[in-house]
Amino acid sequence: QVQLVESGGGLVQAGGSLRLSCAASGLTFSNYAMGWFRQAPGKEREFVAAIRWNGDYLNYADSAKGRFTISRDNAKNTVYLQMNSLKPEDTAVYYCAAHSSPFAVVAGRCDYWGQGTQVTVSS
Repeated sequence: QVQLVESGGGLVQAGGSLRLSCAASGLTFSNYAMGWFRQAPGKEREFVAAIRWNGDYLNYADSAKGRFTISRDNAKNTVYLQMNSLKPEDTAVYYCAAHSSPFAVVAGRCDYWGQGTQVTVSS
């Protein structure tokens, strides 16, 4: 049924950039707000960024604001996370997720989750 598949993770040096993608299938993509979350080893999952179905509402965690940009292409059923000026503390598994409400996404109350993609930032 519903599938969210992240890609674009990898190993980068501090100060570098990565662009994560999340391709959705099995749902009406434009009906959903989308979000990005991350979980570092030994830590709880944390919210990174969210975007409303039409992109008119964006929300970022303080740690991401100014460095990360969330965007979406509804024609491609894909949400993106552009990550710039990466820091070692950004190292985590990054997940995309979906809910009809962007506020629920911000709160981590998502209906669907991807499998995650590893981002490792070396110093």
